[in-house]
Amino acid sequence: MSNPATDIKSTFIQDDFLLQSKMANVLYHDYAKEMPIIDYHCHLSPKDLAENRKFENISQIWLAGDHYKWRAMRTLGVNERYITGNASDEEKFAQWAYTVPYTMRNPLYHWTHLELLRYFGIESLLSQDNAHEVYQEATAQLQQDSHSTQALLTGMKVETVCTTDDPIDSLEYHQKAHKDGMPIGLFPTFRPDKSFAVEDPKSYQAYLEKLSTTSNIQINSHEKLMAALENRISFFHENGGRLADHGLEQLYFFPLGTYDIEDLFNKVISGGELDTRETAYFKFVTLIELCKLYHSKGWTQQFHLGALRNTNERMLATLGPDTGFDSIGDFSQAKALSLFLNELNKNDQLCKTILYNLNPRDNEVMATMAGNFNDGSVRGKVQFGSGWWFMDQKDGMEKQMNALSNMGLLSCFVGMLTDSRSFLSFPRHEYFRRTLCNLIGNDVANGELPADEKWLGKLVQDICYNNAKGFFNFH
Repeated sequence: MSNPATDIKSTFIQDDFLLQSKMANVLYHDYAKEMPIIDYHCHLSPKDLAENRKFENISQIWLAGDHYKWRAMRTLGVNERYITGNASDEEKFAQWAYTVPYTMRNPLYHWTHLELLRYFGIESLLSQDNAHEVYQEATAQLQQDSHSTQALLTGMKVETVCTTDDPIDSLEYHQKAHKDGMPIGLFPTFRPDKSFAVEDPKSYQAYLEKLSTTSNIQINSHEKLMAALENRISFFHENGGRLADHGLEQLYFFPLGTYDIEDLFNKVISGGELDTRETAYFKFVTLIELCKLYHSKGWTQQFHLGALRNTNERMLATLGPDTGFDSIGDFSQAKALSLFLNELNKNDQLCKTILYNLNPRDNEVMATMAGNFNDGSVRGKVQFGSGWWFMDQKDGMEKQMNALSNMGLLSCFVGMLTDSRSFLSFPRHEYFRRTLCNLIGNDVANGELPADEKWLGKLVQDICYNNAKGFFNFH
């Protein structure tokens, strides 16, 4: 869009955006740019995708649920009414537009203008001065068939999407997408965090009732809990699921038999509270058994480690979780993680694994940990995953890739994912690809790598797409 009413300034996102050398430009434009996208971890709504939803306006697709933006608005002093409150969608958009110029040097500034440009052709810089015009233009485009959920992803060359799904999910929309022949592969990911969330006995009992109903197994023991989870793993597998995911502060390890797991289970379902060590042991045993089941199916398991969640008790009570009050934690990771992976590996029950790290101090820990358990059976069997959450920006991506390069093999990396709830988030793959190409291009410019365009181009294409394609083997 080029409109005098909205052209505050010409966009700064040109062909050489983030590309600081000739080789970086060549690698991005000739090798990375056109590669398809396998987004193997996101939080998109399978219902919205399978039903090919059209959003009513730009606020509903762009601001709703986006706690990255919410945090920035709160920091600037925007009232909660315009964030999660009862203000109109256009009023909320106006407050976000007011916020955007103040986000300079935060990745939100880059993401915002990449998304406006790539999805809507809007080249102007968003501010309160052009908020109404941009809102109207983007909202009008969202009414067109070209901007339905499926079309938005197809336009970004998205080939595969893996959503994040609870074991009790019916997967009806994954089934619908498959039945309807949706052009994008839609696969579920098994996220069983609630199955071992015993900190709140009342909520846990309520969850077990739902899991019992869904699995048709009466869960009155830990053994029955594992039977129910195995039932659901098989159901996910039948519906194309090939990944599991877990969001944890850290992994745990105990010698098996430290506690009687059935005694702990009975204590919880009787309404009793476990102490800190008992809780950790319950999680450890349940996770170990789950990981063995993943291995039996040939799945990939993912561990997102290091988030300190729900830090603001007052806002948690008001708005609930996942609303922008989480941060980087400083948990001890190495020892228990090593022992946990070894417990599976010693009987050859360690499946393909991706370790995501939220605290950059632990990047080298994770990169070297992955190397401990690669055994030659699979290329990059244990991966140090891409920069996650607070780390999925340029600096965080570079730190992750530098640690991986120094301690392992960048060439085996399965690349980027969105980890997003937004259908407008796929330019993050472009952001990653430009950062990757710039990192390698700078090495060439500095004389640290040979100017072997074809080989470097192959390496880039492998990281952007080919490695993930071979690693996950979706059907």
